Amino acid sequence: MRIGMVCPYSFDVPGGVQFHVRDLAEVFLDQGHEVSVLAPADDDEPLPPYLVSCGRAVPVRYNGSVARLTFGPVTSARVGRWLEHGRFDVLHLHEPVTPSVSLMALWAAEQPVVATFHTSTTRSRAMHAAQPLLRPSLEKIHARIAVSEDAAQTVRSHLGGDTYIIPNGVHVERFARAGRVPAWQGTPAAPTLAFLGRVDERRKGLAVALAAMPRVLDAHPGARLLVAGPGDASETLRHADPRASAATELLGPVSDGDKESLLASVDAYLAPHLGGESFGIVLVEAMAAGAPVLASDLPPFLRVLDDGRAGATFPVGSADGLADAVLDVLGDGSVRERLRAAGRARAPLFDWTGVSGQVMAVYETVRAGADAAPPERARLWGRLVRGGAGTGAER
Repeated sequence: MRIGMVCPYSFDVPGGVQFHVRDLAEVFLDQGHEVSVLAPADDDEPLPPYLVSCGRAVPVRYNGSVARLTFGPVTSARVGRWLEHGRFDVLHLHEPVTPSVSLMALWAAEQPVVATFHTSTTRSRAMHAAQPLLRPSLEKIHARIAVSEDAAQTVRSHLGGDTYIIPNGVHVERFARAGRVPAWQGTPAAPTLAFLGRVDERRKGLAVALAAMPRVLDAHPGARLLVAGPGDASETLRHADPRASAATELLGPVSDGDKESLLASVDAYLAPHLGGESFGIVLVEAMAAGAPVLASDLPPFLRVLDDGRAGATFPVGSADGLADAVLDVLGDGSVRERLRAAGRARAPLFDWTGVSGQVMAVYETVRAGADAAPPERARLWGRLVRGGAGTGAER
């Protein structure tokens, strides 16, 4: 099958949607399908062979974070050429209402379209603002996928219609067989805790983890908090207890291999997120690596953790709740081993083998229904947009 995927966020900046698109594309390539991914990217950066850049992105604040998006006539021209050249059997758009390349590809599309929604928010300004722009193209979306029930509820609230729920995928075996790094391994006298995420985004909860550390250090003076992820944490550390700051090691952005080894090495993984999450892919990664997961009780996290059976949870934003969970895990080996075993048992539910099969089933369903010609209004809209793409906007 010839598959075209569109990612709205810059492919050369780490992010959950980018990783999802990358992994799904590579899984399908390994299965023998032809896959091309269109996404914003710096043309000077080394890019995977299946990626086509639609231009450099600009940072925009979105959903409590900073997304790197691209929009405009140059992007439109590149979208049109990519679609014409690709002759895709199915077009898979991620976050199609985000004002970036996915939305432009939806406007221009004439082939069967599958759309995946990753965002969970009760009030999506992007979806609300995009409705007038989307109305002529909504009928082109043959199937909608949401990565969680929370993301599906967002879609139903703003766009209506039925939605398949297919979770994010993880290469479970890679995490399960990851080697441990002695520098990151804990000991009974000096246990290690891990935090992964963009360190200067408040919603990721680094400040909560730091606020929990003094109580942890009272019981385990040698404990260390290993923080991995992009961003500047200096402001957060400056406001933290000096003992917590001293016990924190900033690892910066880490490679996929280092992330796997980090999660396999530590005594517990901390996920003190405050909101804005639709799934919790790193929770699954930690479970697959054998790290006990201690997470705030956000509804998406509770679903991933099987209502707390595969990980310990605590009230959102509660440093004391997190400290209690950490002390429970570090102080009782049976608790630690129970969470490890439960996490490892649950992680395979999210393995890419099963997840990619569910996505392919949606593709095949959409293709089977594509014999019915799309409404003339949808075809005309796509041709108008493509006509604009071929006006030499880049010259």
